[in-house]
Amino acid sequence: MLFRDNNSHQNLHNVECLLLSRTLFSTFMSISNSSLSNISQVLLRNKTLLSANTPLFINLTNDGFIECFLAENPTSNLSCYNTNYIDYLAISDKLKKRVVTSFSSDYKTDLKHDLVIINFPKSKDELAFTLAMIAPYLFSETKIVLVGEKKGGVQSAPKLTQHFLKNCQKIDAARHCLLFAGIVKLESLEKIFVLEDWFKTYQVRIQNIDLTIASLPGVFSQKKLDVGTAILLENLPKTMQGKVLDFGCGAGVISSFIGKAFPQAQLSMLDVSALAITSAKKTLLLNNLTGNVFASNSLSKVTGKFEHIVSNPPFHQGTKTSYQATEDFLKGIKAHIAKLGDITIVANSFLQYQPIMNQHITATKRLTSKQGFSIYQSQLK
Repeated sequence: MLFRDNNSHQNLHNVECLLLSRTLFSTFMSISNSSLSNISQVLLRNKTLLSANTPLFINLTNDGFIECFLAENPTSNLSCYNTNYIDYLAISDKLKKRVVTSFSSDYKTDLKHDLVIINFPKSKDELAFTLAMIAPYLFSETKIVLVGEKKGGVQSAPKLTQHFLKNCQKIDAARHCLLFAGIVKLESLEKIFVLEDWFKTYQVRIQNIDLTIASLPGVFSQKKLDVGTAILLENLPKTMQGKVLDFGCGAGVISSFIGKAFPQAQLSMLDVSALAITSAKKTLLLNNLTGNVFASNSLSKVTGKFEHIVSNPPFHQGTKTSYQATEDFLKGIKAHIAKLGDITIVANSFLQYQPIMNQHITATKRLTSKQGFSIYQSQLK
């Protein structure tokens, strides 16, 4: 038998069920043209492990796995929690009648979950945050499954979860992914989760302006000002007034600086991450600033025109490098730039954003290049 808990004699898995599950997986894959991710394929290989009445899926994507799970477990009361707005929308739009979905920085529910599947996060601090956050909603024998790509650090799961799980074991290794599972420790359920306790704050002084930055785990540049943003702030327009849009705002560093340096600016800030949105709101509050902070799939929720647009655009989706969101942003942003308005971005110098800006916005200048970053600026006539 696999996964025996000597104290509770709870058996999570056995070899016969595992072999049967993988046989069913092979059959499924032979008749399906699904674009399942590697992570979802590994989960399907072990679907006998995943039977549950009130499961919770954390940051899984809409690639077909959820439908497969529901087909195997038609009576399950499934909840899907996503901190990525794009994934949340995809699952909600397709499965809202069959799944309870949520997008927030602080998961809450009236349920108790008997199974949790976590897509292993890029940030180890975010894993600890996630486990602490869901603890109030678990049974004493809830199964926790962690799955992720090897290059994303999932192999460290047993060490990182030893305070929270007992008998965390590797169940499978396939398709460049690993799957671990364990049982929640009773003492883990007794700790109260307080969101405020998880903010990290730090002070920065930029051009004689003092800022306090607050950031939750998993948010870019959580512990210090990153080099790219620092260079961007050195190269903003000399004066900024009117409406300002901060695309991919993260913890709100750029907008907070603008708000302090140019008090007449009207700040709007967007991000795809619920953790970033909450962090940016906290940062504004700590600096006695106000602004409209909202979730958006690229420009999907952006309305109106802005005198200034600024961005240190993201190029990671989970553990994967992805430039599509930024390219879509640059291709569509001209419609939201006011007459005589401008856009200023920072990017790794190897990224070919200037030609995209030339084509889709207007003639674009490279203001500076240093420390591996370049600043690009376009101004409409």
